[in-house]
Amino acid sequence: MSGVTTELDDETGAPEPEHESGKMSFLEHLDELRKRLVHVAAYLAIGTVVAWFFHRQIYDFLALPITRLLPPGTKLAYTSPIDVFTLYMKVSLVAGVVLTLPLNLFEVWKFIAPGLYRREKRYAVPFMLSSMILFVAGAAFCYYMVLPAMFGWLLNLGKSFMPVIKIDEYLDTTDMMLLAFGVFFEMPVVAAFLSIFGIVSARFLWNKARYAILILVILAAVISPTGDAVNLAFWSAPLIALYFISVLVAAIFGWRRKAKLSS
Repeated sequence: MSGVTTELDDETGAPEPEHESGKMSFLEHLDELRKRLVHVAAYLAIGTVVAWFFHRQIYDFLALPITRLLPPGTKLAYTSPIDVFTLYMKVSLVAGVVLTLPLNLFEVWKFIAPGLYRREKRYAVPFMLSSMILFVAGAAFCYYMVLPAMFGWLLNLGKSFMPVIKIDEYLDTTDMMLLAFGVFFEMPVVAAFLSIFGIVSARFLWNKARYAILILVILAAVISPTGDAVNLAFWSAPLIALYFISVLVAAIFGWRRKAKLSS
């Protein structure tokens, strides 16, 4: 027999059994996914429009890691009149993503929640809060630590030449790095989520550490703007540290899961 849905429980007022989870058909999952994607698209559109009214201030903030390092009187350049409009649209879109992050995470949770047990749904608020905090922490680490160090090293390397840096190329690189570090910093959340459900364990992550480090270094080499050793270290070192933090987080939640099962 199919399980009683959460919505029905809410309407009738009957308490949902602790061990039951919502059950949906394949078509119902597709309809739910469509609904969540429509909501996400609407949030992004509204966030982008709101951010457009502050596009100059947002751009100045994003450009600061390199403009403060350029020679006096030097600015970022563009080669086509439409480049500026495209730049501000990208700036507004990225800002819209950040502004609507809490709402988008809520939509992700709403999509996966029907398939979870009642006790697992209690992690909704910690999941969203920790995801937002870690994403912002990752982007902040990149903005205040990685970008100034990387651009400082690169500009010093080319100090014999006059820099002509295009605004679109700079923004593409900066946005990619900010979003990438924000996503990478989610590793502890993912590890906690998977350990709660018994999918992975700290022992498994620890035993696979050497392979994970190799993969993270390769990944850092692929997505980093330059292939030099210094820039590779800027990318790979925090990722490796986050992996071992994830192992610790998985150990904590794995221990709690075992304690609950044994009680």
